[in-house]
Amino acid sequence: MSDDLEPVVAEQQQPIMPISHGRILVIMAVLAVLGSIAGFVFVSAKFGIGVLIGGILAFVNYYWLKVSLKKVFDNAAANGEKPRLLALKYFTRYLVLGCIIAIFYATDAVSIVGLILGMAGFGFAVVIEGFFRIFTGVFSSKEI
Repeated sequence: MSDDLEPVVAEQQQPIMPISHGRILVIMAVLAVLGSIAGFVFVSAKFGIGVLIGGILAFVNYYWLKVSLKKVFDNAAANGEKPRLLALKYFTRYLVLGCIIAIFYATDAVSIVGLILGMAGFGFAVVIEGFFRIFTGVFSSKEI
């Protein structure tokens, strides 16, 4: 073995970017608006309104979860104890959203399929954000 070993300097890698909640929410809003317009044009007015209301419910669900989790972890950080998650609080969120969906279903005011697609907007936005990060990472890589 040789005595002239030099430490290997790792190539400078791009720092890992934090998840952009703002961009995900913008993508979710764009999907809700474009989905409702496409629903109006290609399916029906009830479907388009369902997608729009579903998108609004997705925003409500997101912010409700964000606020409730922030309270739990802020309380845990202030008291220095493990966060005790009260299942009833989290179950209540689902119960309220389920009741809202049931009311729309019972009244047949909007298309339930459109409403569910609108509520799934957050998941679609996360997938789109993932693709965006994959392709921007590939094309900005210096090894290509």
